[in-house]
Amino acid sequence: MADWGIVGLGAPLIETLDQHVAGLRPFPALEGRGCQAPSTQQAMWILLRGDDRSTLFECTTQLVDLLGEALVLDDALDTFRYRDNRDLTGYEDGTENPKDDDAAAAALVAEGEGRQGSSFVAVQRWVHDLQRFRGFPAAQRDATIGRRHSDNEEIEDAPESAHVKRSAQESFTPEAFMVRHSMPWDNGKQQGTEFIAFGESSDRFEHVLRRMLGLEDDIVDALFSFSQPISGSYYWCPPRQGDHLDLRAIGL
Repeated sequence: MADWGIVGLGAPLIETLDQHVAGLRPFPALEGRGCQAPSTQQAMWILLRGDDRSTLFECTTQLVDLLGEALVLDDALDTFRYRDNRDLTGYEDGTENPKDDDAAAAALVAEGEGRQGSSFVAVQRWVHDLQRFRGFPAAQRDATIGRRHSDNEEIEDAPESAHVKRSAQESFTPEAFMVRHSMPWDNGKQQGTEFIAFGESSDRFEHVLRRMLGLEDDIVDALFSFSQPISGSYYWCPPRQGDHLDLRAIGL
């Protein structure tokens, strides 16, 4: 078996079952000045994590067979850990992730029968133009991210377009902390980041995304100067009950 896995149910699947999950909605297609975040909403999303590639392959095959014709696999992606949890740009990723009780409060629904312990996840695939990014002077690369590559320290006087400033979770009201498990990917022709963020609602992620696109103040995140999202979807991840999923919230 994989080390662990997560199942996410999308709005199209819940609607097909004639059920409703409060807070679950399709991913919105959003557009800012010279940038956009497309919606590619699917019915189900499954994340498998593990160190043994053979085991992950076997688990994926078993899941595809199990789902049969009810759900057809539309997309699959292999990701990997790059260096010491760095993005392919070379910068550390997930630096501001909450931990322990703060992580649970940020990522998990606190109450409700069949809902307590569940989570909402946002998934985006970003494609990096690494050649363009590496062509920036070192100071511009740091200013784009908002941290120094040399020591990962935040740059206090970074421009307002710096990614760190655009996405500073503590700067929102209410605060928009999420638990992120983003992973690099590379298929030989393209590479980038599979952005994965868990929250007690999808609102946290959406507030950050809207600011990144400049919809809040017309300042576009500098991340868009070398990277673009090509997918976007929201899912509800049911809680576990013992060794299986608790699906009471959708009548199962």
